[in-house]
Amino acid sequence: MKNADLKDYLDDITLFSASQEEPQWMLDLRLKALEKCEELDLPKIERVKIHRWPLMNVGNLNEEILGNPVLPSFDEMEDNPMIIQGRTTTLYEQMPVELSEQGVIFTDIFTAMKEHSELVEEYFMTKAVPMDEDKMTAFHTAFLNGGVFLYVPKNVVVKEAFESLFFQSMTDNSAWIKHVLIVAEENSEVTYLERLHTEGEGSEKISANFVVEVIAKPGSKVKFAAIDRLGENVSTYMNRRAHVMRDASVDWALGIMNDGDVIADFDSDLAGVGSHSEVKVVAISSGRQVQGIDTRVTNMAPHSVGNILQHGVIRERGTLTFNGIGHILKGAKGADAQQESRVLMLSDKARGDANPILLIDEFEVTAGHAASAGRLDPEELYYLMSRGIPQKEAERLVTRGFLGSVITAIPVKAVQDEFVEVIDRKLVD
Repeated sequence: MKNADLKDYLDDITLFSASQEEPQWMLDLRLKALEKCEELDLPKIERVKIHRWPLMNVGNLNEEILGNPVLPSFDEMEDNPMIIQGRTTTLYEQMPVELSEQGVIFTDIFTAMKEHSELVEEYFMTKAVPMDEDKMTAFHTAFLNGGVFLYVPKNVVVKEAFESLFFQSMTDNSAWIKHVLIVAEENSEVTYLERLHTEGEGSEKISANFVVEVIAKPGSKVKFAAIDRLGENVSTYMNRRAHVMRDASVDWALGIMNDGDVIADFDSDLAGVGSHSEVKVVAISSGRQVQGIDTRVTNMAPHSVGNILQHGVIRERGTLTFNGIGHILKGAKGADAQQESRVLMLSDKARGDANPILLIDEFEVTAGHAASAGRLDPEELYYLMSRGIPQKEAERLVTRGFLGSVITAIPVKAVQDEFVEVIDRKLVD
């Protein structure tokens, strides 16, 4: 962003905010974030250089090109809550009446700002991801153009999974900037599944900026699953973070199946006594793709428990870096921080790193880590081939098993099957 262009950005942002009928507090926050973009640094991901990535191309904020997203047929849709969205336009929204009657809110982020302004303002970029954390969070706040809001009231237990399907069109070269805000009140339970998908073809480099904030109030339980399938020419910044209060839990199951370059920051802040988070991440890098993934659990409170599991596969000349960070702060007695990061390389030219980091500022805690980078286990391959399975099929089965921790955590069977198909495509193409 250049100083000479700021007036143009100010005009674009103000026009977009007015077109979405945003409350004044959101426009003020956007303009403040725009100023911060000038002075803040890019986020740092160990061993990944992102300063030349086209992460801050804005394009036309006020003109959306929808393309031709392939929507599920209506006779195949389940009755669970669902939102399907392009860059800004919500293409489909389904919400059971009985959930609305219980006070559950599930709608696009702009409708939420209009109809539940005070509620959104209380949690938007205030507890999980600060607006001014770095240049990318400020850019996200200033140019946000889509997303959803999910609110589950106190003591409400929702058995059905909430689903969001976000389409990015390759015919639309403007920045694709989504925000997902989930608030689970005391003793509530909710499962959320999101899918990111690029549709269409194009040779132009475009960008995606995606921030998720999960606020888990005392005693609540949140299960969050995602399958990311953004395209080869898409450079992606991703930040998913949870603020977990007393005796609450947030479990993540994240499948990073993008074909373009990715930097990702997956964090759980265990802020309350007895809080808990399981973070499972699987990723595949292929071609000349570069992915850098930081996964952090910060034990802020006593008797909090955080576990990280990261498994990655690298093909051809791909690069994948896993940084697993467990941080136990002073005062978090009885805390437990465990992590495992493993990278499987299927090519002599693949580059992979699994970097475990433990930061311990308290006594009377438990912590541990495991990390490895290597190739397929020849004994596993030999066993399968001795049973008559061809070598290529044996390699695929072993690799799929290596990534199985997230597959089984996907809450919808049809999406589990879709995930398996995505993994197989990434391993064969």
